[in-house]
Amino acid sequence: MCGIVAYLGNKQALPIILSGLKKLEYRGYDSAGVALMFDNEIAVRKTAGKVTDLENLLGSNGYDHTANIGFGHTRWATHGEPNNRNAHPIFDDGNEIVVIHNGIIEN
Repeated sequence: MCGIVAYLGNKQALPIILSGLKKLEYRGYDSAGVALMFDNEIAVRKTAGKVTDLENLLGSNGYDHTANIGFGHTRWATHGEPNNRNAHPIFDDGNEIVVIHNGIIEN
């Protein structure tokens, strides 16, 4: 199970996304992450742990909170360890596409 939230609008996306993740945390408390778009670049921050751990990470990195486009994810680790590598959002190999999902993807 996972919690997924997104925002596109005129307000700052990060506070809205974090608020949504807190409300959805019961769907996943093993990791949390956000992807935000700034000037056609995507910034991803994620961590193992709860949404409060993500907030601490964002606060300690001097993260730019002005993006108005983004999405967030909480993960309940049903497959794979609850660690930073398995946390979402996930970049493709070329760091051009960012995805989140709920479920299992097998190749």
